[in-house]
Order: sequence, then structure tokens, then C-alpha cells
Amino acid sequence: MTIRLTNSRTRRKEAFEPLDPSNVRLYVCGPTVYDRAHIGNARPVIVFDTLYRLLRHVYGAAHVTYVRNFTDVDDKINAEAQRRKGLGRPESLEELIRERTEETIAWYHADMDAMGALRPAIQEDRSPEGLRRAEPRATEYIGAMIAMIEGLIAKGHAYEREGHVLFRVRSYAAYGALSGRSVDDMIAGARVEVAPFKEDPMDFVLWKPSDAGLPGWPSPWGRGRPGWHIECSAMSYELLGESFDIHGGGLDLQFPHHENEIAQSCCAHPQGSFARYWLHNEMLQVEGKKMSKSLGNFFTVRDLLDQGFPGEVIRFVYLMTHYRSPMDWTAEKARQAEAVLRKWRAATADVAAGEVLPGVVEALADDLNTAGALAALHAAAGAGDWAGVKASAGLLGLLQDGMGDWAAAPEADLKAHAARLAELRAAAMASKDFAAVDAMKAALLAAGVEVRMSKAGVELVPGAGFDAAKLADL
Repeated sequence: MTIRLTNSRTRRKEAFEPLDPSNVRLYVCGPTVYDRAHIGNARPVIVFDTLYRLLRHVYGAAHVTYVRNFTDVDDKINAEAQRRKGLGRPESLEELIRERTEETIAWYHADMDAMGALRPAIQEDRSPEGLRRAEPRATEYIGAMIAMIEGLIAKGHAYEREGHVLFRVRSYAAYGALSGRSVDDMIAGARVEVAPFKEDPMDFVLWKPSDAGLPGWPSPWGRGRPGWHIECSAMSYELLGESFDIHGGGLDLQFPHHENEIAQSCCAHPQGSFARYWLHNEMLQVEGKKMSKSLGNFFTVRDLLDQGFPGEVIRFVYLMTHYRSPMDWTAEKARQAEAVLRKWRAATADVAAGEVLPGVVEALADDLNTAGALAALHAAAGAGDWAGVKASAGLLGLLQDGMGDWAAAPEADLKAHAARLAELRAAAMASKDFAAVDAMKAALLAAGVEVRMSKAGVELVPGAGFDAAKLADL
């Protein structure tokens, strides 16, 4: 099976050839853990979880390494810790920062788990330590960042000024290749930080000083903290080496974050290639509009879960759109996804998983064509190949054990309601007064129950938006 991926660096769809098929290596930029993940943050999680599943299917679970970091050095994290300190908390600022990041990481795991995302792992090492290494925290790799910065200074690619260390952008001739812009074009079109200690406006910070009110670490340039970009370069090098296969993230990270990662990594380790394939997912909208708190359409994953959208339904909606196309979250898409999943779960409840459908694998291998993979699943469902549907849905992270409680229908209750509606219908046929029938039908529909009445009788089926609690009054 040949996997073809669109490489952002070459702007072409290319056949994927891993450096080492016995250890295929994937790095994805993870969240900055200052608050709950919004639904835009979740898109790369689902995209690269799908890629991770495909790689495991093709190369074997024991032969794939997936690393996704946590950025736990950030001004917003510091601000929250300072707020708590201002409320009279006795702990040190560092302890309050740790408290905030620990609770945020726990939220992140719970929300991503709810959508069926696998935790990253280094070659299937699912021990607590193995899982922790696959989700490195920036604060645990400060020493590696300092060492990389020292190497860049020694090679002439970085310089120290007033407690800051900056990367000398023009020392790397290939800067701009990923985003397709020259340095001068970037200066003209970008908002760059103007500082008197910079040799060039495009030079970016590798290390900056910290005052007494901010977290900091000792370094050759004084007490300070790392810049954002050096974090991923140091962590990917420590865990994946100077060359690895795939680097992924949202399109918003392509510049400057990924551009800067490439520059500092290739200058620090010129004998390596850093990442060979770059994948970027497009952005997300809500009901056709950019997500914004001012528009009232800003949702975290937890918001959707609390509103009653099952994690499996949320995942299905993400899979409906190709990762390189802008995605629109809509209530109608969620309704469609819920209806399909209810049907598939009911049909596969007592079915053993068969072989994964070739059409599903072929679609995924064609640049993660998830919409094509879902179309292949629909075709198999139409043909009654439920064993194939169950196996193939699993490859997409759907119909997984432990995620289907939301779709479990209270069969006995619905049968009782069906019998009652049948009685009312029979009485109405005699009296010609259908008010009671219409009232019960309206209540059932409001609870998300599909009402099917025919000469053969009455059938009630849980539909999209089914809510058993709304049946209580019946």
C-alpha cells in the first residue's frame, strides 16, 4: 500500500517513503495549555490521529512513533498564575503555573479521549512513562533548548544582546521555502517586533530574560525562558532525532512557527534533514463564519460535549471534510452524523468486525481523503456488509467500544410507548378524534424519536437528537 501525502514544503502530492519502515516518526505541534481546547484546536488532533491510525495499519502499531508536545511556557499561563497569586495563594509562582498546566492537560486529555483520539506513543509503548515521553512538556526540555541555542551561537547563526538570544535569519539561505516568501517580502507584509537589540527585523527570539515576577531558568545569558519556536526543535530532536518523517500542524503555524523551526533545526544539525514531509490542516468555521467570541459562535470541545453532542458525532463531522479544505461546523452536519452513527451502531451491535474495506484504506492512503473513506463506508452499509463497516469504521476511530453509550436505545421504553401510541391510534380511528395521537407524536418527535406508522403497526426508532429524559413525561 502506497500512501500519498501533500507535502507543504514541495506543494506536491508525493509518495510517502519513511526513513525507517520499522520506526515511522511523526511530530505534531500540540496545544499551549492555558485553557480548554476550542473546536478549532481539535481539528489537527482528529486529522493527525487519522494519519496515525493509517500509519499503524500499514506499518504495524509497533513501528510508528507519534510525538505531540505541550507548550507550558506562555504569557497567558503566567498571567493566570499571577492572578491566583494575587488572590493570596501561598504557593510559589512556579507551583501555581504547574497547577494550571496540570489541570489544563487533564482537560485536554479528557476532551480528546471523548472524540476517540489515541494518545501519542513511542512505538506502542503505552506505559505511563512511554506515554509521557510521547507528549513532552516544554519545561522538561529547557536544558536541551539551552544546548541547541549554544550550538547555534557557536556556528554563527545566533547572537546574544541584552540578555536576549536571537536567531540570525539571513544566515539560513533557505528561509521562506516552506511559506513560499522571501525574507524581504515577509518584512514588508508581516508585523515584526521592532527592538533596538536586533540586527535584522526578521531575527526571532531564542531566549529572553525573566524578571522576578516571571518563571525563569539559569542560562549562560542570565535567568530567562525560551522563545516559542526553539521548544519544538529541541523536543523533536531529543525524541525523534535530527531527521524524521512527518511534521504536522494547523495552517496558522506554517509561518512563522514552522518556518522558524526549520531554520534553527537545519542550522543546528546541518547533517540532518529535520522533517521530510510537512502536512498542514486548514482552518475551521462555525455556520459559515469565523469562530469568534464577539459573534457568540466560539465553542470549546467541552461546550459541545456539555450541549449533548457525543464525541463520536463531533469526530464524524470533522471527517466529513478533507483536511486541506476549510471546515464548517454546523448543527445540520452534526444531525446527519448522529443519524448515520445511530444506524451503523444498531446494525453492527451483534456483528463481529471483519476485514477493513480496501476502498476505505485506498481513500485514506490518497492524502487522507476521509470524505472518500466515509463514502466507501456508506456503500458497504448499503450493501449490508456490516462486518466490513465495523472494521473500517474502527480505522477511522468510529464505532469504538466504550464510545457508544449515547446511542444505546431504551428499547423496552420505546416498545411501551409504541404500544400506547398504537392504542391511541386505534381509538382515534373509531372516534375520528386524533388530538391525543398528534400530541403523543409531537412529544416523541421532540424527544428525537422517529415515528413510523403503517398498516402493519407503529414503530419507534431513536433518531438524531434522541433524548430519553424527554420521554419521562409520557
